[in-house]
Amino acid sequence: MAFSPVDDHRPSAHHGPVTTTARSLFDRFAVALGDPGPMPDVDLPDGGSLPSVFAVSDLAQASVAAAGASLARLVAVDGARAPTTRVDRDLASAWFGFSVRPEGWSLPPVWDPVAGDYATSDGWIRLHTNAPHHRDAALAVLGVAADRDAVAAAVAGWGADALEAAVVEAGGAAAALRSADEWDRHPQGRAVAAEPLVQVETTATVDGRPAPGPPDRPLAGVRVLDLTRVLAGPVATRLLAGWGADVLRIDPPGWDEPAVVPEVTLGKRCARLDLATDAGRDRFLGLLASADVLVHGYRSDALDGLGLGIGVRSDARPGLVDVSLDAYGWTGPWARRRGFDSLVQMSSGIAATGMAVTGADHPVPLPVQALDMAAGYLLAASALTGLARRRADGHGTRWCTSLARVSRALVDAGTTDRLVGDGIDPAPPDPDGPVEHTAWGDARRLPPPVEVDGAPLHWTVPAGPLGSSEPEWPTS
Repeated sequence: MAFSPVDDHRPSAHHGPVTTTARSLFDRFAVALGDPGPMPDVDLPDGGSLPSVFAVSDLAQASVAAAGASLARLVAVDGARAPTTRVDRDLASAWFGFSVRPEGWSLPPVWDPVAGDYATSDGWIRLHTNAPHHRDAALAVLGVAADRDAVAAAVAGWGADALEAAVVEAGGAAAALRSADEWDRHPQGRAVAAEPLVQVETTATVDGRPAPGPPDRPLAGVRVLDLTRVLAGPVATRLLAGWGADVLRIDPPGWDEPAVVPEVTLGKRCARLDLATDAGRDRFLGLLASADVLVHGYRSDALDGLGLGIGVRSDARPGLVDVSLDAYGWTGPWARRRGFDSLVQMSSGIAATGMAVTGADHPVPLPVQALDMAAGYLLAASALTGLARRRADGHGTRWCTSLARVSRALVDAGTTDRLVGDGIDPAPPDPDGPVEHTAWGDARRLPPPVEVDGAPLHWTVPAGPLGSSEPEWPTS
């Protein structure tokens, strides 16, 4: 299926001191998303920076601003003035880490004990083993038990490329360390470089136009069906919920991601369906028939394999805003490869550049999962732009981006000298602010990183476990 980038863009206005790289990245994102209406004033005041050889805080501020500006443009579709958008650089950086602060309880460890970087006979490889089936695949290839020392000894006998290929072939997830130049020459690197940052196509038209929500809750009445996993997609739908959307997340039976569920289920109801069964597929199509937005993070062929390809989805819901992410891009030999933020950093030269610039003897990744986070805000911006287009002309749209394409944008922004930054929590929660009564205990959140005048971000549903709701839309 062919995709085309959108190239039209009106220059944005801004006030006050800004970081040039953040402004440049924001403008690039705005061009990629297209022009559904007047560009609002977008303020990007200066602030601190995360410690990184890459412009991670600029990426944070710019991607959050892209989502805020897209909401402002949606508000203006019916002739209203687009409200000003402001993004606090420190808070945007902080939300690229964890926004939730438990009170009297703790989050589980983020990484499985086996996950991480290992020295091979000719370089480095990263094994991603947080999902049990990915861990089992890697251990089966290596022929060892789940012991880090045993894994390290076994990995040392392999070449990086050979082990990467073997783990992927076995159904696991791994990435060999490559330099930026090596990635540029790699067939998948070349394919990704040729793709637009955001790919969009027009799909079926819907009769009638959705009514706008109230000014302070512009997404009220918008139904978002969430088929995403850690981490980008859940970030996107969390943001949409904060502006009033009704978000229903669907997970398969047995799936869990305990380290991040309290972080990313804020504002959502979470249910389970087995889409591999006729009953689960039919129930999903019933939900889709009255959804406005679908966000999914499956590999590019996964929904097709379940009988839920783009044609089926468009027929089930004309006018649907269909937003999707994959790891390694939508074309090229790795288009269907499993991948995660940390693996794409290894593949695309980010971890190798960090290693070279810092003089370290091991791969040096970004200080946060910045590719996931930035992609998440771009997914939210895509959904909002799609809603604006549908409100204007009734057209549905399909939007795609990838972690690898976001990585390309970050690498193209160049390196920095900010190896000593200001930390990832420069603005802790207000001790007198609201308490979030989660399923695990009370918690507080960092203040929102973006302000759109007249439409404050706030969430009415606390974070909760996966599968804690029924797969149905609310009746009121």
